[in-house]
Amino acid sequence: MDEDAKKAIAIFRFGVIADLVGRKLNRGEKERILREKVSCPWDIPRSGRTYIGRSTILTWLRVYERSGRKLESLYPDERSDKGTSRALGEESTAALLALRKDLPRVSLALLMSEAKKRRIIPERVSYATVGRLFKLHGLTNETPPVDRRRFESELPNDMWQSDALHGPRVPHEGKMRKTYLFAFIDDMSRLIPHAEFYLSERLPSYLDAMKKALAKRGLPRKLYVDNGSAFRSQLLHHACASLGIALIHSKPYQPEGRGKIERWFKTVRMQFLPTIPERITLQELNERLKGWVDGYHATIHGTTKEKPLDRYLASVHLIREAPKGLDDYFRARALRKVDNDRTVSLSGRLYEAPVELIGKIVTLLYHESDPARVEIFFGNASFGMLVPLDVNVNCRVRRDHVKGLDIVSGETKYEGGKLFSGGRDE
Repeated sequence: MDEDAKKAIAIFRFGVIADLVGRKLNRGEKERILREKVSCPWDIPRSGRTYIGRSTILTWLRVYERSGRKLESLYPDERSDKGTSRALGEESTAALLALRKDLPRVSLALLMSEAKKRRIIPERVSYATVGRLFKLHGLTNETPPVDRRRFESELPNDMWQSDALHGPRVPHEGKMRKTYLFAFIDDMSRLIPHAEFYLSERLPSYLDAMKKALAKRGLPRKLYVDNGSAFRSQLLHHACASLGIALIHSKPYQPEGRGKIERWFKTVRMQFLPTIPERITLQELNERLKGWVDGYHATIHGTTKEKPLDRYLASVHLIREAPKGLDDYFRARALRKVDNDRTVSLSGRLYEAPVELIGKIVTLLYHESDPARVEIFFGNASFGMLVPLDVNVNCRVRRDHVKGLDIVSGETKYEGGKLFSGGRDE
C-alpha cells in the first residue's frame, strides 16, 4: 500500500474517533456515541465493508492517544495473512449486506432464497439471524422520519461552519470580475473567525481564508463544510487531520446542517451587499467587510441574546492556539522517484536528493507559491530541504566511492557526499 493510501485511511480513522478525542465523557455519553458509530454505515477507504465494530473504534482511539495524538499512529498495519482467504463469516456478512443494498425492497424470504442460490450463505442460516443482522445495520424496509434538531455547540471552537457566497463584481486588470466570499462562523458564539472576498472559488482561496481564521481564532475541534470541490481536496483533509480538526461534510442538497453560516450569509446579502457602491475594488470591498464584521461582533445576536465577541471570549482560556509554522500544514504533496544521478523533478525544476535515497519513492512537500522550499520525506522521516540542481558545481565534483565527494577546484569543500549535515536537515 502506497503512502497516499495509508494517509487516506488514517484521515478516515481520525474522522471516526474525532468525537471521542480529548473529551471527558461519562460512561453513558461515551456508549451513546459508540452505538451511533457502530450502527451507521461508513464509506471505508479500500474496503468493501461499510460498518465498524465497537472494539475497532476503541482500539483506534487508544492507539491515537498513546502515540501523543499523531496521525501516523492510525496508519494501517501490513496484513500478516496476506495471500490467504478471509474468514468465511466475515465474507458472508459483507456479501449479504451488499445484496440487501442492491435489493432494498425485496422481502426477507425472497432475499434469503437469492442469497442461497448465489451461495452467499449456507442453508442452515435462520431468518431470525439474518433479520437481526439487517436490523443492527439499519437495513430493514422501514423508512424512519428524518430527525432534524436545532443544535448548538457547548463551547467556542467546538465547531465551525464554513461555506462560500457569490459576491459582487469588481474591476480587476481592466475587466469586471466576480467575487466569492469565503467565511467561517463559530457554532456556539456566532463569531466570525474570518471572512474575505476572493476572485476565485477554488481551493487556494479557501485555504488562504482558513489559515487566516486559524491564526486569528485558534483551532476548532470540527469544521463543517459543503460538498463543493474546494472542500473535498485531499490537501484539506490531510491538513485538518494533522491539526486535530475533524472535517465533516454535509449531505448533498441538505444545507440544514450548515444553517448558521447560511443564516449569516442571508444577513450579508440583506445588510452588507446593498451598501456596496459600483466599481469598488477588491481591497476596498474587503476593508468595508472587515468594518462591518467588527460591528456585527459588537451587536447583540437575535438568538443568543449576547454579543458574539463577548460570548466567544468568555471561554477564551479553553481555545487551542494554532501551532507555529501553520503554513507548513497546508503544503502540497507529490510522489517522486529519485534518479540514479540523485535528482528529482518538480514543476519543471530539478533538485538534488541525498545519496541514500537513490532509487527510492519519496514524498515532496512544498508550497506552490514558493518552489525554492521543498522538503523531502521517506518512510515518515524528513531528510531536509532539497537543494536546486547546480550543474556547474557538479562538474567540479570528484566522486570517490570510499571518501565521498570533493570539489577539485576553488576554495569551498563539499564534504561527505551528502547535501545535509548527517544526511538530514537538523
